[in-house]
Amino acid sequence: MPRTPTKKTPKAARVAAKPAASSAVAADTPAAEGSAACSLPNEMTADGKPLTSLDSLTQAAECLRTLAHPHRLRIVQMLLNGRYMVGELAEACGIASHMASEHLRLMQRCGFLSASREGRCTYYTIAEPHLANIMGCIEQRFGSPDHAA
Repeated sequence: MPRTPTKKTPKAARVAAKPAASSAVAADTPAAEGSAACSLPNEMTADGKPLTSLDSLTQAAECLRTLAHPHRLRIVQMLLNGRYMVGELAEACGIASHMASEHLRLMQRCGFLSASREGRCTYYTIAEPHLANIMGCIEQRFGSPDHAA
């Protein structure tokens, strides 16, 4: 017996229909209350503290993505203890100078680092003081030279 083709609903129509079906949750259910609270611009935590805006959290996520590389974390770790040139940072990371320059450029664009020229030399320093707190958390969680066993 020959098979008759079934009529498929276009994907766009299926996707458009899903949100309407999922929004059918009663407004007085806990799930609905939680999701409704998430859409308000001036959100508060259970203890009354204001939540950071999603725009700010998006920006933070981008910057954290920039940090999320072992060579960049090593560069930050070094720069928290002084100023360095590209070659010094590259050597400490075991990478070529052009790669270290790219890492530095990305972190500068995010506002983490600043550069200053002295003659022909460019020195990099930390521009964002909160990096010390972030690196402190990383070292506490994953170890530091002081905590190595």
